Amino acid sequence: MEKALKQHPSNCIKVVVFGPESTGKTTLSRQLARHYNTLWVPEYSRSYLQEKWDKERKICEPKDIIPIAKGQMKLENELAQQTDSVLICDTDLLETKVYSEAYFNGTCDPVLNTYALKNAYNLYFLTYIDTPWEADDLRDRPNERELMFNAFEKALKTYKKSYILLKGNKKERLATAIKYIDKLLINKL
Repeated sequence: MEKALKQHPSNCIKVVVFGPESTGKTTLSRQLARHYNTLWVPEYSRSYLQEKWDKERKICEPKDIIPIAKGQMKLENELAQQTDSVLICDTDLLETKVYSEAYFNGTCDPVLNTYALKNAYNLYFLTYIDTPWEADDLRDRPNERELMFNAFEKALKTYKKSYILLKGNKKERLATAIKYIDKLLINKL
C-alpha cells in the first residue's frame, strides 16, 4: 500500500487547490490549467463516491479512504510525468486526511497519515467559504462550512504548509492564484 501513496519524482511545480466542499476548487483548477495550458488532477473521490452512490446509495465509509487515496496518487503521479511546467492538483492526500478525521471521529489510517505529510507541493491555495453552496449527491455539510474550513486551515498551519487564502468571486480568485503561480514559475527558471 505504501508504494501506492508515494509521490513519484517529477520536474513540475505542484500546486494544490485545497479546502472544504463547494468552495470552487474544481472550477479554479480547470481555470488554472486552461490559463497555463497544462494539466490538472481531478479529485478522484468525486468519481469514486459518485459511482458508489449511484450503485448502492451509500456515502463514504472508512473502508473507502485508502482506495480514494490510492486513486488520487495514481492520477497525480501519471499526470505529473506529462508536464514540466505546473500541475494543478484539485486535492491531495492531506485533504483526504482532513476528511477522514472530520467524518470518522478523528481517525486516519497511519500509512495515509504518513504520506499526507510526506508528499510535497510547492504551494497550497485554501479556498474560503464565501462561494454559494451547491448541493449534489455527495455534499452533505452545508451547515458546517465554517467548521470544515477551520479544519482545513488548521491542517495547513499545523503541518507548516505554505498557503494562500483565496476569497472573492471566480475572477478575483483566479487573478490571485495566477499571481502566485507566476512567481513560482519565474523562480523555477
